[in-house]
Amino acid sequence: MIDGDFGLLSPVSASPTVAALTGDRAVIAAILDVEAAWAAVLEEAGLAPAGSAAVVAEAANPASYDVADIAERAQGGGNPVIPLLGDLRARVRGLDTAGIGAGKAVHASLTSQDVLDSALMLLASRTIAALLAEVKGTTTALATLAEQHAETLCVGRSLTQHALPCSFGLRAAQWFQGVAAAGARLESLELPVQFGGAGGTLASGTRLAAGSGSTPFTLADSWAAALGLAPAAAPWHTNRLVVTALGDGLAALVDSFGKIAADLLFLSRPEVAELGEPLAAGRGVSSAMPQKQNPVLSVLIRSAALQAPGLASQLHLAAATFNDERPDGAWHSEWPALRRLLGLAMGAASHLRELTEGLRVFPEGMRRNLQLAGPLLLSEGVSAAVAPLLGEDGKQKLQAVVDRTLAAPATEQGDTYRKLLRETVPSNKLSDAGLEALLDPASYLGEAQEISRRILAAYPGFTGSPAKGAPRG
Repeated sequence: MIDGDFGLLSPVSASPTVAALTGDRAVIAAILDVEAAWAAVLEEAGLAPAGSAAVVAEAANPASYDVADIAERAQGGGNPVIPLLGDLRARVRGLDTAGIGAGKAVHASLTSQDVLDSALMLLASRTIAALLAEVKGTTTALATLAEQHAETLCVGRSLTQHALPCSFGLRAAQWFQGVAAAGARLESLELPVQFGGAGGTLASGTRLAAGSGSTPFTLADSWAAALGLAPAAAPWHTNRLVVTALGDGLAALVDSFGKIAADLLFLSRPEVAELGEPLAAGRGVSSAMPQKQNPVLSVLIRSAALQAPGLASQLHLAAATFNDERPDGAWHSEWPALRRLLGLAMGAASHLRELTEGLRVFPEGMRRNLQLAGPLLLSEGVSAAVAPLLGEDGKQKLQAVVDRTLAAPATEQGDTYRKLLRETVPSNKLSDAGLEALLDPASYLGEAQEISRRILAAYPGFTGSPAKGAPRG
């Protein structure tokens, strides 16, 4: 028995769901579906014997093929379509007991690139459908967090330092925006069939369709419809924008996951303790330190985010070096990069959905961290409100207050800032109550709630209950 690749060193995407959608057998299934759909199109157009499509469809059962053997034999022609096609034709001959000549419907006028490009688009389409279900589960959870925590105060950080008061609701809404925008972009992509023939001229397809009332273009459109793919205005065998756009869309989605994971890895540190991953038996354990609870979901998601850009770059590198009418290696380098991107995105999306749906939020930790900077956190707002009361050098006087405050021990800075501010601003210009109002973090959130509302309103398709995707592993 030949061992397969089970993802031992890629835990982010090691799941039965990812394997079922993007694994070798899924690729074989997509190729066979492409061939079977083409046979049906030819029979419908009167270009293949009646009954051919049923025979080809029966022969195109992926369970009947030895994936490992096909993979090994693919080295002979440089792609898996060639050996698989030989096996398919043999099965069609064996199943054509009525002798109708069903083999005439197999691969007629197609070339390997037509089949493999179309099969990869079909594989991507199926994966994206399941991926978007996970994404919409995540965005629904984030939208709920944004609404529930619209008034939960936390500290906003800039260049790692405390900057201004913020709300956790706004932070969740910004996470939502990244994922929803990338998800909408991916959802809008068109994945077309490829149909160009051996050299991209449709010469064989033209001859096949001659006198039938069909053209290569109408046949290609019917093929696209049968597969649930988009029609193509012309062959795109050497123009790879379809592939790079798909890669960019997947990478952008994983980027948005990475942003959330990076934030959570910081915010779940024990000394920060504002958030916590959902707890599960056996998760986050250490081989040496029994007390540790590692944020494994975030770690896995971040690992995907660190890999995706390089894979998308590989697709661009291939596209930029597509020579002649079929390139010598560039096309071949697309396949593993694209499939790996699909697998990483699917695996990371599943982990992120679980993470966001079960995220533990600690408002008391957020308030504690907000209070570390004390009223100094309000110095921007204080300056805007108070400087005009102090004359032309008002800003300089307030900066001096901040500078003197920062010279005090960290534990005393809050009280020092309040005391020095009171000494600097005459009470007849600003009452004690007015000063305290300026030093209330809740008073300096700007349009946080409206920003959150506008973000959620911009993506209505990503805020509701999502459709269920493929079963999880």
